[in-house]
Amino acid sequence: MRAAKTVLKTLSLVGALSGLALAAPSVGEPAPRLVVETLDGVHFDLSALRGKVVLVNLWASWCPPCREELPTLDEFYARYHSEGVELLGLSTDRKRDRKDALSMARGLHYPVAFAAEAEENGFGTPSILPVTYVIGPDGLLRAVFLPTTTKLSVGILEAVVKPLLPRRAQ
Repeated sequence: MRAAKTVLKTLSLVGALSGLALAAPSVGEPAPRLVVETLDGVHFDLSALRGKVVLVNLWASWCPPCREELPTLDEFYARYHSEGVELLGLSTDRKRDRKDALSMARGLHYPVAFAAEAEENGFGTPSILPVTYVIGPDGLLRAVFLPTTTKLSVGILEAVVKPLLPRRAQ
């Protein structure tokens, strides 16, 4: 538990100093609105997932750190989806890169959507990719992972997410 608190404090500070676009949400604030149709045609509304831990990963097919962490996110989702964890990959690819993004998304087990097709996207446009947001069951943003500060791993995600899960899931 102590390690999780240290990670959260570090991530909060890093998130505040990260240089994300001004519209980016901050740790401790309510998660912004996000409504988008996933590639498999499912309506994704972040506000409807209250009570679950939700990860939102902004990525692009042309981004090497993004490609590197997709398998980690996929593994984490496979382990914790049955415990109430949701994950959305939100591709920031432009139309010209859509084919590459679709190809990469086919290998993932979690839902993927295109940011450009969102009905509402309060996360804004990040100045660096990838960015992974962790939203707690209370709807508050609990952590922000950036490639400049944290190499994303299943263990790091567990340290932040497991304390947010119902007791039986830990």
